[in-house]
Amino acid sequence: MKFLKQNHKYESDHSLFIKELKAKNPQIEAGQQAGRSILWDKPSTSLDDQARNKASTVKQQAYVYQNKV
Repeated sequence: MKFLKQNHKYESDHSLFIKELKAKNPQIEAGQQAGRSILWDKPSTSLDDQARNKASTVKQQAYVYQNKV
């Protein structure tokens, strides 16, 4: 089976739009990284805090919506 040569010069409209947007506004990428750090980069907790959090959790029923009568 013979494969066709792929065109490595092709760029989609979306890729061109993103490149153009980043060229016009270079601060966008820094803003993305700052937003990511707010959501995902959490400070580490100490072992004492982890133990206290684990001890303070309340066990949930197997079926939450059923009332015990």
